[in-house]
Amino acid sequence: MNYYDNNGSLVIKGLKDFNIEEILECGQCFRFIKLDDLKYSVTALGRVLTAEQKGDSLTLYDCTADEFEAKWRHYFDMDRDYGAIKEKISCDDEIMRSAVNYAGGIRLLNQEPYECLLSFIISQNNNIPRIKGIIAAMSNKYGTDGNFPTLEQLSDVTEDDLFALKMGFRNKYIYDAVHKLLAGEVRLDTLIDMPCDEAREELKKIKGVGNKVADCVLLFSLGHREVFPIDVWVRRVVSELYFDGEEQSLNAIADFARNKWGELAGYAQQYLFYYARSGSMGKQTNP
Repeated sequence: MNYYDNNGSLVIKGLKDFNIEEILECGQCFRFIKLDDLKYSVTALGRVLTAEQKGDSLTLYDCTADEFEAKWRHYFDMDRDYGAIKEKISCDDEIMRSAVNYAGGIRLLNQEPYECLLSFIISQNNNIPRIKGIIAAMSNKYGTDGNFPTLEQLSDVTEDDLFALKMGFRNKYIYDAVHKLLAGEVRLDTLIDMPCDEAREELKKIKGVGNKVADCVLLFSLGHREVFPIDVWVRRVVSELYFDGEEQSLNAIADFARNKWGELAGYAQQYLFYYARSGSMGKQTNP
């Protein structure tokens, strides 16, 4: 991979295992807008970035090399060898081989933990358009220039204020998260180096945060690539693909993922999730 300046925009050449659509549309983040084929506006890290991909080339508009190195190189996880990861998790596994071949450009983003936490609390029992709408409404009302509001900006916001953003029962969870973080009862900065099980339990101190939300935060923002978030959809997918349709318990699936993919289980989850959601799952695994 190399890059150069092109009239104030940064052009990155030689990308491998990178597809901007698959990365943004695989369910790991919510603050993006599709502008055209392989062209997106991404709101993250206090910035609205327009990114457009053509083949192995990615253009980051109005972006300097310094900004890329400081923010986006890590955010898009560009220094990790995804080819090696895909080979390792799909070795002797035709199901996973089909999944990584279908969406081989997925990369796990390194998101800001606080924003990731609140976003996935909002995502519970919700659909993506509503999730995006609620996050946008909260950002526009309480953030600066449409950026995600800081803890301080939400410190005086009431449960009723949050309910007015049409987030429903999740208002109590967001309120509790904000105030536990402000009080230091939960410290996100300590969770990166904490054993995964302990970090999960810390996050679950927040009202409304269960295993699935906690695991999404651990995977998408805190570097715990070994976690395998399981919701109803993932449970059905794994049961169908690996257990001949016999429904498995959440614990059984967690044990299966841990034993099969180990420290790479989080990558496996994303390839499977995107593959199954595409509707191509049955077509490719059962020709």
